[in-house]
Amino acid sequence: MSLGAVVLGATQIACIHDDKWDAPEITCNNKFDAATMTMAQVVALSPAAGVYTIPAQDATHPAVIFDGYVISSDANGNFYKTLVFQDKPQNPTVGLVLGLNKSLNYTDFPVGAHIRIKANGMVIGKSNDVITLGVTDPDFAIGRIPESIIGRYIGGVCNGSGLEIVNIVPQELTLAQIKQDARYVNTLAIIKNVQFTKGEIGLSLMNKDASGANVDTNRNLVDAVGNTGIVRTDGFFKPSSYMIPDKSGDITLVVSKYGTGTAPYQNIIRGVSDINFTKERFAEGILGGSAIAYSGSFTENFESYPAVSPYFNNFPKYLNYAYVGNRYWEVRSFNGNKYIQLTANGGAASTPYETYFMVPVDFTAANTLAFRTTVGFYNGAGLKVYTTTNYTPGADLSTATLNEITSNFTFPTAPASGYGTLAPAGTYNLPGALTGNGFIVFKYTGNSSGITTTYQLDDITVN
Repeated sequence: MSLGAVVLGATQIACIHDDKWDAPEITCNNKFDAATMTMAQVVALSPAAGVYTIPAQDATHPAVIFDGYVISSDANGNFYKTLVFQDKPQNPTVGLVLGLNKSLNYTDFPVGAHIRIKANGMVIGKSNDVITLGVTDPDFAIGRIPESIIGRYIGGVCNGSGLEIVNIVPQELTLAQIKQDARYVNTLAIIKNVQFTKGEIGLSLMNKDASGANVDTNRNLVDAVGNTGIVRTDGFFKPSSYMIPDKSGDITLVVSKYGTGTAPYQNIIRGVSDINFTKERFAEGILGGSAIAYSGSFTENFESYPAVSPYFNNFPKYLNYAYVGNRYWEVRSFNGNKYIQLTANGGAASTPYETYFMVPVDFTAANTLAFRTTVGFYNGAGLKVYTTTNYTPGADLSTATLNEITSNFTFPTAPASGYGTLAPAGTYNLPGALTGNGFIVFKYTGNSSGITTTYQLDDITVN
């Protein structure tokens, strides 16, 4: 008898006159009775810490049977000896991972397979939001089901002629949503309008060790507003020659989580066909810009923004563009006054940062530019000012022409230690030949192991 998703009944072959044969009649029988609980009810049995053993079925403990739909596939080397399934083909509420001490599980339990679990005698537990089902094991809190007894716990659900296989509709999520709600763990998602980070373009999806063997690898996704996520592949992933494209698009993945580090969400693809990147790349790391309006007369003193620190996720009128690294200009408050601030201090070792605060201006109507600034813990100049009239919001900054005007301003003398006081940097007369819509650009350049000077800006005024 197969250990797969269905139990095949006896094959009946009848011999007919004229030496003709009927097609084999295959009967699919459900191994287990109908579900007695939902997957959500079973998941709720998992304790906050440790594991729970589901009692064996007896006179006082009824059968614990529930259904699920397979979303993982180990056909390409990921999901080693594990099966991931969710409670519904679309809009799932919970997902589970089950360890099976058997390879090539996709041949028995393909994506979309309707499965039924009889969980009596099994153990269930949670580790960092990942809920796992398995069996008792002397070496692990939750062990894989030995190959010889897989059929004791899991079987397929028949549709009248064979294993029922349905279409799994991945739920559409963002990179931010994945990290905000643990209920998405162990479910299938599609993330639209993302790309691999520009530093990974042209790299293989898999890294190699010194001997040339593929190793477990994380690659990084980013969306248009700077959210990031990880795609993790196993060292045995078969399409290891796949090269990261210079494109953006959609990616389908199983939401997963490992450990408690700074980036525990390590999402897993079933194969490279889950990566559908066919569109042009967008500029990475741009926050804000949802309500850009070009004006020739305004003052921005940042007093309308929340009195929280840091605050950088929503400057609707401006662009906060982390071109290199992931540091953004942030709203800060001191002595009742708000301003924006940026520093490379405290970043990862030897990490460069290059971030632009871009203010839309109608240069035809504008005459002057002024602002206040100061520095803190000075150890090298890191602020420059530019104008540009050919930058398209959302495009990569390399497509724009930046005209530097830094020398027209006088920055305050750096204090011996600590922070200076915000002071006027001077007033710059915008050239009459500078017309049309564009941006005033404040560029911060720093390095966590080099220039870490803190800069503050306030009262950006165009008249």
